[in-house]
Amino acid sequence: MKTISVKSVFKITVSLVCILTVFACNQGDYKENLTLEDTGVTTSFEVIEEESTKATIKTDAVLAKTPLDLKIIKSANARYKVKNVKVATEQIKGITLQYHAYVSDLRFQNNLYQIENRFTIKVPQQYFDVLLDSIGSVVEFVEFENISTQDVTEEYIDLQSRLKTKLDVKERYEEVLRRNAKTVEDILATEDKLRIIQEEIEAAQGRLKYLSSKVAYSTIQIDLYETVNYKEEPEHYSRTFISKTKDGFAFGWNIIETVVLGMIHIWPLLLVGIIAVVFVRARLKK
Repeated sequence: MKTISVKSVFKITVSLVCILTVFACNQGDYKENLTLEDTGVTTSFEVIEEESTKATIKTDAVLAKTPLDLKIIKSANARYKVKNVKVATEQIKGITLQYHAYVSDLRFQNNLYQIENRFTIKVPQQYFDVLLDSIGSVVEFVEFENISTQDVTEEYIDLQSRLKTKLDVKERYEEVLRRNAKTVEDILATEDKLRIIQEEIEAAQGRLKYLSSKVAYSTIQIDLYETVNYKEEPEHYSRTFISKTKDGFAFGWNIIETVVLGMIHIWPLLLVGIIAVVFVRARLKK
């Protein structure tokens, strides 16, 4: 009985060891599977994050892309105080020549309070900003500077498209006039259509030329002024001896001129008088 009991205990112990070994192996496999699943999820997340980053960079690049063929009309008007208007005007004229600009009009004004000079500069658009900065560096005080821009890109592109369409229509009408117009009525009707199309083409070309010139050359209006000490305008002026002498010579010459012209106007009467005097003297001598 005791021997059987020991064998039974031995078998039971071996069986437990085997069961524990198998269970331990199963536990190790389960942990490895969990680790693999976690790694897969992490890799997928990194791929998604990289794609999101690339998409963001691409979007920023699209937004940062700026069209290079914009049609912008620039203009500015500014008012500056200077020490000497004439000197500052000559300096600004010299600056405009450096940037291929020119002065289109000029108006000088002088009164009891200040001396002012207003002029307009036409400058190529690429030199607009640098010219305005250069002018600001030679003045004493900047009263104001106003810069305005007008985007005419849409109008310009629309005119180009319309012009191309009208040119195509004109070409088709000319083809009809050459090949299909047989009667006088057909010829006159086609020519009338061509005249209308040609007027519209010339109007579109003129507008495009105007916009191109306004875009190519910007306008800057400059007001320069210098303050002067106020001098009250005198009510009476004292005349000098020289001015009185000049007036005396002028008055005498006016008298001589008046007498001579008067004698010229009454020359018939003078002639009759001279003849009468000669005749009377002759009669008295006899």
